[in-house]
Amino acid sequence: MSSTNTQDKSITSNLTTQILIAMVLGAILGIVIHNTISVEAALSFSNKIKILATVFIRLVQMIIAPLVFTTLVVGIAKLGNVSAVGRIGGKALGWFFTASFISLLLGMFFVNLLKPGVGLNLSNVDLTSASEVAAKTQSISFENFIEHIVPKSIFEALATNEILQIVVFSIFFGLAAASIGDYVKPVVTALDKMSHIILKMVNYVMNFAPIGVFGAIAGVFAVRDFQELAITYFKFFGSFLIGISSLWIVLILVGYIFLKSRMTVLLKRIVSPLIIAFGTTSSEAVFPKLTEELERFGVKDKIVSFMLPLGYSFNLDGSMMYMTFASIFIAQAYGIDLDLGTQMTMLLVLMLTSKGIAGVPRASLVVVAATCGMFDIPIEGIALILPIDHFCDMFRSATNVLGNALATSVVGQWEENNEIEIDSLE
Repeated sequence: MSSTNTQDKSITSNLTTQILIAMVLGAILGIVIHNTISVEAALSFSNKIKILATVFIRLVQMIIAPLVFTTLVVGIAKLGNVSAVGRIGGKALGWFFTASFISLLLGMFFVNLLKPGVGLNLSNVDLTSASEVAAKTQSISFENFIEHIVPKSIFEALATNEILQIVVFSIFFGLAAASIGDYVKPVVTALDKMSHIILKMVNYVMNFAPIGVFGAIAGVFAVRDFQELAITYFKFFGSFLIGISSLWIVLILVGYIFLKSRMTVLLKRIVSPLIIAFGTTSSEAVFPKLTEELERFGVKDKIVSFMLPLGYSFNLDGSMMYMTFASIFIAQAYGIDLDLGTQMTMLLVLMLTSKGIAGVPRASLVVVAATCGMFDIPIEGIALILPIDHFCDMFRSATNVLGNALATSVVGQWEENNEIEIDSLE
């Protein structure tokens, strides 16, 4: 057993090293390309090299839908009854909404404290770049969110990787399977074996992670003048980093409160998923790998398979912090004064409309644009943050992974303690 653990740690450490090297090499190549060839040629290079990242993310996406369905159904079936699902689901949602509220509050606090948008010069902003994002805002509303939860067809949801819809179907399927009992054991066993096959596929797919990260980083640096970006957006990006760092401190402190010394072990376990999410700006890209690492950490598979899919729909801590920060930043840039009551209303709107957006490209920007429209803030203000958004996305994607790993681990420990108490009473 110890030799297996040592081998797992060696593989994870090796992958992490490869990804870090890929990030550095990608940045160097991108900067060299940006400084040595024409803008048109650099753009062409960027589009081509990003294909490496696209292929890696698509490889991961092909696994997500079957993995969520099989693991969630098996997890619920193993929980055994509706009361257990309700108990764990209640704890999960309680944690998710508390974490989301704290993340939103932190974003609101730091944007009001540091005021990065006040006094900003809007004369050189390219507003045409915001049109693509603004076009998607019509579909973001509370009514559409409620309609979007329930799938019209499970096959459509599986085909489009709609995680929230797959979760809803899987919960109903799992509860039905659990209520029938021994009669459906062959079906549950088959799905369990299928989930293990898919998790084995994860190992193969993760071998492409360094290549994907290399492509993503090189593509961005080839078309972005990092020095110019740093100077132009120093105040916004610096303020955002202070806010996101504070959120990390809060999450890690909460982790040590609940997990004690095991929090250090958890952080070591999720280093590789964190770096992949950071490099590819996709928390979705590490879903299978995170599932594997949390089970190795000691969280029961039935808890991991229940918690993580829910977390990817309801627990995007980094994105939540960014949404209030960016929305109020745009208001500041246009000189629009939002009183505390309006900001709290905005916070509650974001709490609801942001759920279930994990699979939407540039989802945070779409929700920010929609929120601005609701509160009469110019939607074209999105153009202010588009040039720096990729770099912000790196940090918020990694934060989403940390938040979901922590939530799953803590709820897993609560359930473990609950089972011990029940056994002692018996």
